[in-house]
Amino acid sequence: MRLTKARLRNAYSHGVVEAPPRIRPKSIDDYLEQLSKSVFQAGISWRVVDAKWSTIKPAFRNFQVERVARMGDREIDALANDPRVIRSRPKIAAVVHNARAILDLERDDGFRKHLRSFDDYEELATDLKKRFKFVGDSGTYHFLWTVSHPVPDWHDWARAHRMSWGDKAAPKKAATIKRKTTTRKMTTKGKTTTRRRPAAR
Repeated sequence: MRLTKARLRNAYSHGVVEAPPRIRPKSIDDYLEQLSKSVFQAGISWRVVDAKWSTIKPAFRNFQVERVARMGDREIDALANDPRVIRSRPKIAAVVHNARAILDLERDDGFRKHLRSFDDYEELATDLKKRFKFVGDSGTYHFLWTVSHPVPDWHDWARAHRMSWGDKAAPKKAATIKRKTTTRKMTTKGKTTTRRRPAAR
């Protein structure tokens, strides 16, 4: 899905889903914060996560990439018992892993430059899903949208990925299986009969 100007429209303009706010990242810390929202939103409404964000952010040291990347198992365990955050240890560990992945890209050739090195949205999304944990199709789209990175039109993207929130999903083609028959000849006492049976699947 190539990102042409025609596709850089308001991704939520069809009115089915209320668009989350967008920012203009000033540092890689901002990217980690928005990516972490996508992590915590896995299986949860972004509104629920957003309502708790004022306590989540300080618990994660304001999402300073280098500080989060240095967190070890003991600190992850402590956060998993901290009422300020959404207490899912796998998601908390994913935030730490993702901070390290962002830091590696930043030290390599720059995180922003890496995002901009892709002309095709699906290729970028595939790359990010491999690098980051707890970030799937919708999480990747949400992340790129919130950091003001070019994304395809929401309706087109959702239809292509067979996703729907408040709208009718793209109809799936009914699987039609035609059972073939084979003809088997049997001879009994000089008499030939024909028996039809379903072919093995």
